Amino acid sequence: MAFSMAGNGSPTAQINITPLIDVLLVLIIVFMVVVSVSQEKGLDAEIPQPAEDRRQPPSPEGTIVVALVGSGSDQSPTLKINQGKVSWEDLHGRLHDIFQRRAERVAFVKGNDEVDFEYVADVIDIARAAGVDKIGLLTKEQP
Repeated sequence: MAFSMAGNGSPTAQINITPLIDVLLVLIIVFMVVVSVSQEKGLDAEIPQPAEDRRQPPSPEGTIVVALVGSGSDQSPTLKINQGKVSWEDLHGRLHDIFQRRAERVAFVKGNDEVDFEYVADVIDIARAAGVDKIGLLTKEQP
């Protein structure tokens, strides 16, 4: 604090704000560093990449594709696992048997235009319960 001697001779106290501004600037810098360090990273997204060659799609023999074929508006679609028909009741058991011995637990779900997404979601749910880790959705090829 500084004292000044005014005309009447009695000392009056004055606040020196220079040290207060220094402390304030240090606090602002500390808060900026803490905020920049504490920002969390979001979830990793796996973005599909365009196919390199559309004439010859890669289809390894180990790929599992569950296809939904719509048969009518009031009936549930029929299911196929790699061109082999399977019923809705047997889907969980068949997928569980297929993925029980596999290290890579990836399956693909393919549905045509007549199939409601409700059935696709049911197949994804059943596949997750059967032990499939990653599920991809296949779309029809564009010309």
